Amino acid sequence: MTQYKITVNKNILHHLLSSNDEGMKELLKQILDQILEQQRTEQINAERYERTEERRGRRNGYKTRNLITRVGTITLRIPQIRDGVFSTDLFKRYQRSEQALVLALMEMVINGVSTRKVAAITEELCGTSFSASTVSALCKRLDPIVNGWNERPLSGSLFPFIIVDAIVIKIRENNRVCPHSALIAIGVNEDGYREILGMKIGNSETEESWSEFFTWLKGRGLRGVDFVASDNHGGLVNAVARCFQGATWQRCQTHFTRNILDNCPKRMKNNLHGHLRSIFEAPNLESARSLLHTTIDTFAAQAPKAVDILEQGFDDATAVLILPERYRKRLRTTNSIERLNEEIRRRERVIRIFPNHASAARLIGALLMEQDETWSTGRKYFDMDEYWQWKRQQKHVNKVTHLNTARQF
Repeated sequence: MTQYKITVNKNILHHLLSSNDEGMKELLKQILDQILEQQRTEQINAERYERTEERRGRRNGYKTRNLITRVGTITLRIPQIRDGVFSTDLFKRYQRSEQALVLALMEMVINGVSTRKVAAITEELCGTSFSASTVSALCKRLDPIVNGWNERPLSGSLFPFIIVDAIVIKIRENNRVCPHSALIAIGVNEDGYREILGMKIGNSETEESWSEFFTWLKGRGLRGVDFVASDNHGGLVNAVARCFQGATWQRCQTHFTRNILDNCPKRMKNNLHGHLRSIFEAPNLESARSLLHTTIDTFAAQAPKAVDILEQGFDDATAVLILPERYRKRLRTTNSIERLNEEIRRRERVIRIFPNHASAARLIGALLMEQDETWSTGRKYFDMDEYWQWKRQQKHVNKVTHLNTARQF
């Protein structure tokens, strides 16, 4: 991934240290201007005044263009290239979620469900007034992009690992405010890169909703799923068992630990938490089970309810121990998707109540799309060589076991 060296002048630092709102705006402008200049250098393959046979064009001044950001509208200097065209995806990638946020706010105002404060925020973000026709035009431009990404085929790769979760949002529907769930799935493909597989707005987290979501993903080509991590929501777990038969389900250890400690006397929580960490970080399943028995013996009398929860969920929470060690830490919890939910929640707090389903799908979809692009151009999440070697060994062991069993009969 390209790395940029950014310089900041003393005047900007003074504004920032003085808590001046204009300082953040000017800092963002300065950083983006430098990034654009570096992109021009990369495209013409030469530094300023450098003479080289590999040079592809010459610098030809600048044009200005406005960029709408969370700190207001900033005017950037867009580099030009003589005998060529300068191209950048900065505006396309950065403004997608900003446009979705602005559209949601604008819809709220137009539908008469907002306050003067929301109108003021929208005015600041847009830098101008708006109308219903403006909203419609922006939607027609943004919606096909987000919908196209969310419906893209997944058949080009296997996805051995997937992590799923949902976030509750509020949507205005038939003059009522109703809770809905945004169902989200991320996957690790066969090459070790993370992808956001898709998102759907559902009425609730029932087994039916999750089954429809998984069926939709499989209809787009999702295949090769060996391992699914999620929270212990009854409808979700049942849907995983129904739609991904043969896959291993991992219960999120973070949520499991919280559930256990919530049912433990306060004076014993720290001690029990240490035991739980030892169990989850055990080198293998046999060691984990031995530590489980020790924990039960230690806490059964004083924290019976917590111990009962631990016993019942042990197998599901330690399923990850069947995998090679290097894959366990990132797959034993849903933390990676929880961080994604936090980003969504940060934007959703501005809206509070979405004016309709399309507005929610647009904003959340645009955010997920941008994160997916970041992951696809970043580092691998896993080196998958060891996993595929381990899987071949497992198939061989299972085949030998099956033949030996058949001979006995």
